[in-house]
Amino acid sequence: MTPAGAPGTGRGEAGRQPPAGFGVEELVVAYHGRTAVAGVTLEVARGGVTGVVGGDGAGKTTVLRALAGAVRPASGRVRRPPARRIGYVSAGPGVYRDLTVDENLAFAGAAYGLRGRALAERAGRLLDRTGLAAARDRLGGQLSGGMRQKLALAMAMLHEPELLVLDEPTTGVDPVSRAELWRLVAHAAAAGAAVVVATTYLDEAERTGWVLVLDQGRPLVAGTPAAIVDGIPGAVLDASARPDRGAAWRRGARWRVWSPDGSATPGASVVAHDLEDAVVVAALAARARAAREKEAAA
Repeated sequence: MTPAGAPGTGRGEAGRQPPAGFGVEELVVAYHGRTAVAGVTLEVARGGVTGVVGGDGAGKTTVLRALAGAVRPASGRVRRPPARRIGYVSAGPGVYRDLTVDENLAFAGAAYGLRGRALAERAGRLLDRTGLAAARDRLGGQLSGGMRQKLALAMAMLHEPELLVLDEPTTGVDPVSRAELWRLVAHAAAAGAAVVVATTYLDEAERTGWVLVLDQGRPLVAGTPAAIVDGIPGAVLDASARPDRGAAWRRGARWRVWSPDGSATPGASVVAHDLEDAVVVAALAARARAAREKEAAA
């Protein structure tokens, strides 16, 4: 079996591409002469949630900022709606700490031309949906981390954008608030928005309809979560101690081992793998392939 999406293509082989909406094609972004992302293609379907996954420095924020219009690509194509039809939550603080919840929403609404009754009705619905109605007079700086993130998301959704871009909206948030934030994300997609979410949490990526995994600024694998898992090459084994041979990584108190040809390893047994295992294997396979190519070129 081959991985679901050849490294460097950003397109899944084992899954179906989502319906066209917005996105980037062969995106290249450079900062001060250094290439941050290269060769990235991503479709963000209307009415669905697309995930962008990767570790720190993988290029997630750069891709999202390019899609939102916050950075200019060196090359490639970006398809997005007009700026007033985009909602964006950055990875940093998304609310004004010296304004109340109501004032934050009013400020965001005014930026998109919302005032009066229309603003009050939309803000009221979002406050109820986020559970922030009782905190509408509290300053942003007095809110918990989860409440601030919900407020930031409400501000981004206030003008009912066509494209909703969320950069790690649940990082550092407690599990209950994470679940509540994902309900808001799902609601936005159900209402017809094209939603793209960057995350380091692979359990969150499993909730999306399409996933792009980045590694050092380049596409590693892409497809539906199920297609990526089903397309894993070889087999994943489980062991209580690190085996003497084979590529291995920690999963809780146990070890996972990748067997490229599916053969058994002493002290390990085949285990049902998930998206986390599939992403690790895709990275290992890409590095093994790069090492072979380097050796062949020497």
